[in-house]
Amino acid sequence: MCDTVAVVDGGRVLFAKNSDRDANEAQLLEWHPRARHEPGSLLQCTYVTIPQVEETAAVLLSRPFWMWGAEMGANEHGVVIGNEAVFTRGRVARTGLTGMDLVRLALERADSAARAVEVITELLERHGQGGGCDHETRRLRYHNSYLVADPTTALVLETAGREWAVEEVHGVRTISNALTIPEFAARHSDWLITRVACGRTRQMRTAALAGDASGPADLMRLLRDHGVDRDAPRFRWFNGTLDTVCMHGGGGAVHGSVSTASWVSELSPGSIRLWATGTAAPCTAIFKPIRVDEPLDLGPAPTDTADPESLWWRHERLHRAVLRDPSTLLPLFAAERDELEARWLECGPDPAEAFAEGDRRLARWSEHVSAEAHRDTRPRWARRYWDVRSRRAGLTTVPESRSRQ
Repeated sequence: MCDTVAVVDGGRVLFAKNSDRDANEAQLLEWHPRARHEPGSLLQCTYVTIPQVEETAAVLLSRPFWMWGAEMGANEHGVVIGNEAVFTRGRVARTGLTGMDLVRLALERADSAARAVEVITELLERHGQGGGCDHETRRLRYHNSYLVADPTTALVLETAGREWAVEEVHGVRTISNALTIPEFAARHSDWLITRVACGRTRQMRTAALAGDASGPADLMRLLRDHGVDRDAPRFRWFNGTLDTVCMHGGGGAVHGSVSTASWVSELSPGSIRLWATGTAAPCTAIFKPIRVDEPLDLGPAPTDTADPESLWWRHERLHRAVLRDPSTLLPLFAAERDELEARWLECGPDPAEAFAEGDRRLARWSEHVSAEAHRDTRPRWARRYWDVRSRRAGLTTVPESRSRQ
């Protein structure tokens, strides 16, 4: 599950996305420089091999650790793309290009939003889409929709098999695991799965919040949203937190999702500003400035096993401790985090310095939260969801003696 937002306003385009995937499905920020390739060479994507082009653009990707494709990213031309799973009545092929493959391919091959849409649709028609897209349950396959933006334009592209439809964005547009182009949706949408996934519920919420957005800070707040008048996640037995923009898993009956990475962009002619968490749970994370042309050494790439070196898993210790009692534990550091981000939005610090400062704050906040995590307010099914996944990852967030209090 995911939520993606575009706002076309006053000579600029704002873009934001939460990537919602499995709880242990670590996601990394990854840089690739512009490159030339031998004529006739082939490219291995997640499941299929396709012809490579002679030149690819420099890209910055937010990529689930196990796949070739990316959930979201930007390229040197100022093109930014995010994709969403959509649930259609048509059969999803057992293999093909995944939606994440198509995000990365379009970023590598396009110099504008319009050209990115052409790249995706041409590849879709030629190679088809399909293949397992879920880390825990590889049987889960789906079709995709996309929000594609550049400094002057944003486009919504929706697909079902090899069919597709596109609309230009004027003002605010959001997508949330539901087809939105009316005639295309009427023809292809699986209304039952779409309803269970709460796609239309989240789309209404993101559209309302984006309507009041005047800049990147507002989109960061949008991605941290837990619902109307809620400052902490609410777990439902049936589908966990699928009805909220900032997801924290916890479902008892339906496969849950967690916001495993978050991204915000402000695009205008001559100015490309990007921020990413590089971690899960935007409500506990820091949006840090990043640049396509400035690769950073963020340590080893994470996997689905906890480690003390990767940024994603270091933050996960904080996130999972906070989930025990978010109403009490989030306020221990949220105001400080917000002040830090506001300063960065104002002064535009060097990305390496910002990540280093973020690491220092993360270590201090983690220690503080762990010392205060005296109780667990989650319902039984949410505790079990997280206990199972933390054991699989080999992660302990609080002393064992307090784990059942």
